[in-house]
Amino acid sequence: MDPLVLGALVALITILVLFSGVSVAIGLLIVSAGFLIVFDGVRSLELMPEIFFGKLDNFALLSIPMFIIMGASISSTRAGADLYEALERWLTRVPGGLVVSNLGACALFAAMSGSSPATCAAIGKMGIPEMRKRGYPDGVAAGSIAAGGTLGILIPPSVTMIVYGIATETSIGRLFLAGVFPGLLLVGLFMAWSLYSTLKSGNTELLNSGSYTWRERFEILPRVLPFLFIIVGVLYAMYGGVATPSETAAVGALLCLIIAIIIYRLWHPRALWQVLRDSTRESVMILFIIAAAGVFSYMLSSLYITQSIAEWIGTLNVNRWVLMFAINIFLLVAGFFLPPVAVILMAAPILLPIITTAGFDPIWFAVVLTINMEIGLISPPVGLNLYVINGIAPDISLKTILVGSLPYVACMIIAIVLLCLFPGIATWLPNAVMGASFG
Repeated sequence: MDPLVLGALVALITILVLFSGVSVAIGLLIVSAGFLIVFDGVRSLELMPEIFFGKLDNFALLSIPMFIIMGASISSTRAGADLYEALERWLTRVPGGLVVSNLGACALFAAMSGSSPATCAAIGKMGIPEMRKRGYPDGVAAGSIAAGGTLGILIPPSVTMIVYGIATETSIGRLFLAGVFPGLLLVGLFMAWSLYSTLKSGNTELLNSGSYTWRERFEILPRVLPFLFIIVGVLYAMYGGVATPSETAAVGALLCLIIAIIIYRLWHPRALWQVLRDSTRESVMILFIIAAAGVFSYMLSSLYITQSIAEWIGTLNVNRWVLMFAINIFLLVAGFFLPPVAVILMAAPILLPIITTAGFDPIWFAVVLTINMEIGLISPPVGLNLYVINGIAPDISLKTILVGSLPYVACMIIAIVLLCLFPGIATWLPNAVMGASFG
């Protein structure tokens, strides 16, 4: 069978298997085993265990559970609420300061947790009721938090970036730095739309939050400054040559646990057990998908599907930006149905040789890919963040949340266009800090 036809068949059957409700990792293993048996014989399965466990034999993978523990320890405390309150008190005199506070809190919490659902839940529990109480439109209140939560997979430390780095053998340190300015760009675009939407509503009372004394502003800082110091410390350790990303993640996780215990009194064994239990569950899920995706990639390569697709794309006489547009559409559609980790692990090995042959920087492409995944988090039918917001505010209909989040999807598309026009937004900082990238 022609490898391209076989590739289309693999794609179709993979979609059907994943839509059946089976977990992503199990689905990938089923498809891989099935095609290997049919086209390479039963003996080809002998290599599957070696490939499966070999994919996990990577020191960089240690950073994933460490960063997850770091986020879980923060998410289990009042850190999100305190962060929201601190920004609200300091930005109270800024026009539309409440929605700006929420988006700023989402950005900072995302930098500490690296999790989109956790960011939505932590900031949304405080932010959405407060915005609605002060008269903000439901769409702005829900949509801004849903969109702000997506920053968790872009702003470092990002588990998604770690997965991309492992899948493509790209520097994780460069990937983290590449997400900084695009993350700030998205925050700025989100804030600009939120303020415009608030002003357009015509309710001038929305521009005025409460009034706080200087004492009230300073008394909240001791609760949030330690976490901000951890962010700065983690980045300094990583880029100051003090430690590797995995070692930095371990130190960050330990410091977050210590601060959660000391400041938020998270010393009850049951609370600590819940943090470790949830972190272990999420880590095992991600590592299981990584290992299964390794087997899936081996199957695609063994049947010469990956190489044939790359060669076919290379023979197409199309402008490289037309090619990038098609890739973005593919990623966008895939993100509607699959979690970011699964899309990256399945698509990156195929897309990497294509985009590098076309002359695109893989570090830059990681940011574009991640923003596409962010769009998937606030788009149906999966749209995880939409359901998190609906769980926080069940009286806001899913349709209202979706309509409220659509302008933020437009903001993300604008960000992708700006990155295409000015790729230095993503590549300047990694090159400035770590030197120019070669290859």
